[in-house]
Amino acid sequence: MTPTSYDASTPLDVIDAAVPLAPTQPTRMLRLQRDKVVAATQGSYDAMFSPTVEGLSVAERLLVALHACSVSKAATLAAHYRERLLAEGADRELVAAVGSGAAVADARLRTVLAFTASLIERPIEGDKASVDALAQASLSTPAIVALGQLIAFLSYQIRMVAGLQALAAAEVSQ
Repeated sequence: MTPTSYDASTPLDVIDAAVPLAPTQPTRMLRLQRDKVVAATQGSYDAMFSPTVEGLSVAERLLVALHACSVSKAATLAAHYRERLLAEGADRELVAAVGSGAAVADARLRTVLAFTASLIERPIEGDKASVDALAQASLSTPAIVALGQLIAFLSYQIRMVAGLQALAAAEVSQ
């Protein structure tokens, strides 16, 4: 294994928090071999939830993340996004509804969440009609682009966590 600039004293990133691994655990050492990927993944997370993203509030993006993780059955990431939403002061009932897949009253959010589920579960349905539905729900072009980028990032993050969890479970079973 090649040395990396990351070590056990480095603050946890979102992936590390979702998949807690011991500093000397082979899966963690494997992950840290590509420190640029670790840094870029966390940097993408930071950018996706920056208040400077146009057209979607941080709370809306966090709700999208919670919904994507719930639909994907990514429990540890869903818990992360639920905690972030509550820390941001989001309505507890709304957070619970989105986390459970229940209907939400706000038409714009309902459209955004439907688009999110569609891209996660049936990406082929992310066609012009679904993008038009977002525009009809008052999302600007930059907001639609930001939403697509967020969903793509979340798909990557969910798969990264699932992969690391599988590797860590395999280590334990050996």
